[in-house]
Amino acid sequence: MTEIRALLLAAGLGTRLRPYTEDLPKCLMPVARRPLLEHWLCILHRQNVPKVLINTHHHSNLVTEFLGRKPFQGWVDEVYEKKLLGTGGTLQSNWQYFSDSTTLLIHSDNWCQCDFGGYLRYHMLERPAHTVMTMMTFDTEFPEASGIVELDKNGVVISFYEKPVRPKSNLANAAVYILEPEIIHTLAAGPEVVDFSTEVIPNYLGRIATWKNRGIHRDIGAIDSLIAVQSDPMPEHCWSKKDDWLVNYQRNPVVRKIGSLRFEHRWR
Repeated sequence: MTEIRALLLAAGLGTRLRPYTEDLPKCLMPVARRPLLEHWLCILHRQNVPKVLINTHHHSNLVTEFLGRKPFQGWVDEVYEKKLLGTGGTLQSNWQYFSDSTTLLIHSDNWCQCDFGGYLRYHMLERPAHTVMTMMTFDTEFPEASGIVELDKNGVVISFYEKPVRPKSNLANAAVYILEPEIIHTLAAGPEVVDFSTEVIPNYLGRIATWKNRGIHRDIGAIDSLIAVQSDPMPEHCWSKKDDWLVNYQRNPVVRKIGSLRFEHRWR
């Protein structure tokens, strides 16, 4: 079986989360007083993903300090982007890291709780044979702000509408993908791309399988959504022991403020 590697996209500016992102990058926003990025790494650790690449840009020094912690040594790598390359550009520029692997491409500003092992098994063992990608989907409350998919009878994407004015459904792209090496090799040989959703996905319509997240999926890129996440059921931590980094992180004013907003939100 082909090795699975993951790219966690974590370089975004987080403009919708200002003023919080003036002090912390979006990927380190707290969910139950731990960084969102730690929750994603926990998911990948539980699935025995052996190599993870994380791109950084905004407050990259803080992300580097976070990744220097003992649990992430030896399997999590970092690549700094002086200029943001985009969701497709980051994958394309680091294609050699993934060239011989099945690749998980994950927008790490999403809060995702589901049977992630089931998602991987579906791609490896159950997806239609002619497909080269599996897209996670979910039912969204805000289809006008999402990428909406249309499927055939086998659950394969036949149409994709990015933030449609008149959505045909509320079945949305969760921005979590599993890619076969063919896609990586095509990106390596092809013209420069920036955005994965608009420049890569359209080239594979009819060859994209889907797996529906029936658990929790939220974009934490807006303040209201970030606050709402704090009241969701929380998984058990992979690394329960507090180190000096986590102690200092939990003292951060942004972490404390979002924690206090959680309780205000619950009692509205």
